[in-house]
Amino acid sequence: MTDATTLLWDDTVLPFQLDTSDIRGRIARLDGVLEDVLRQHDYPPAIEALVAEMALLTALIGQTIKLRWKLSLQVRGDGPARLLATDYYGPTDDGQPARIRAWASFDPDRLDEMTLANTNPFELVGSGYFAILIDQGPDMAPYQGITPLAGGSLSTCAQTYFAQSEQIPTRFALAYGRSTLPGQEEQWRAGGVMLQHMPKASPFAKGEGGSGDGGLLTASDILDDDAEEHWNRANILLDTTDEMELIGPTLSPADLLVRLFHEEGPRVFESQPIRFGCSCSADKVRQSLSIYSAKDIAHMTTEKGTVTADCQFCSAHYVFDPQTLGFEATKEPDDA
Repeated sequence: MTDATTLLWDDTVLPFQLDTSDIRGRIARLDGVLEDVLRQHDYPPAIEALVAEMALLTALIGQTIKLRWKLSLQVRGDGPARLLATDYYGPTDDGQPARIRAWASFDPDRLDEMTLANTNPFELVGSGYFAILIDQGPDMAPYQGITPLAGGSLSTCAQTYFAQSEQIPTRFALAYGRSTLPGQEEQWRAGGVMLQHMPKASPFAKGEGGSGDGGLLTASDILDDDAEEHWNRANILLDTTDEMELIGPTLSPADLLVRLFHEEGPRVFESQPIRFGCSCSADKVRQSLSIYSAKDIAHMTTEKGTVTADCQFCSAHYVFDPQTLGFEATKEPDDA
């Protein structure tokens, strides 16, 4: 039998709308899926924290988009944390879960120096950019939007992205970390709330440039007076939540929504389950190597006479006969 505590932690995103404020939102809770993402790698704690925050943002953002295939988030910087990458795959059929995966690339030598100084994990990224990529499948042109890193956290970077690239006021309240429930092992948990002001047909922008870092747009630059008042009130209410309400096992997402926004006319929609999932395969690796000549493939061949590849997201290990690879392949693969 599943107890109430387990039911509250079932890797879901709950969509909602505040009818009196023209605001939509999502509440996400991740536990098992976050453990599955992080156990693929032996990341240092600071990198784990960055990956956890990225995974939570990806779950929240991915559920807001009518997605036929894949949403990707990327953060690239010039610091020790060089790349954070996540993918969100929309459900293939009604009732099916969405899938998420995440990965980080970092410089261990530079990371050691900075973590000794108790650096905020976000500072490990340095200067760079935040990007959202939407791929709706082979018959559709992919979309990519990029904004500079700004604001001191990954969540504020995402807020800046939506204000600057989409002119949609957006706010995140996130909590994540390792925790232990009675009788259970320590594991990662994450919870968060996302608010977005419903987009207008013609976005409203006040004047030239914005009031954010480096002249980037913020919510106050986009909204008119009445909408800004509704937006500010919703943000004040969101500020009253605490970490245990976001990730603790005693308050369900629906109860949290009522606690925060009961005067705003909250309306709840069907929740979306999320699971860890990777799209890698031997065939996709072969496709990525199909651009190389036999000479190039020879340079990739190990002393054992094979070509190997590892998935950065799920750590799957692939071994190939080099004669089956590249555009000059002389043999058909055994699994073709």
